[in-house]
Amino acid sequence: MSSLARLQWQCRRGLKELDLLLLDYMTSEYLVADSIEKGLFIELLKLEDDKLVDSILENRTIDRHDLIPLIEKIKARSLNSIQ
Repeated sequence: MSSLARLQWQCRRGLKELDLLLLDYMTSEYLVADSIEKGLFIELLKLEDDKLVDSILENRTIDRHDLIPLIEKIKARSLNSIQ
């Protein structure tokens, strides 16, 4: 399995809304991101599902402050695609 296919698999979390946000970021932004942002996305995917839901869908702050800009970027993409 390629590294991109593995990441796509990791984006599938079982909550449709979360899956869509993560996969949308991966197919649009991840591919053109710099190595630092790619590393942060990989770290984000290591979070437990409840932490991902809290940080992305529930707008709660997480302990990993280094991931907050990426989370905000993912949320902003979602809002822009709705408008």
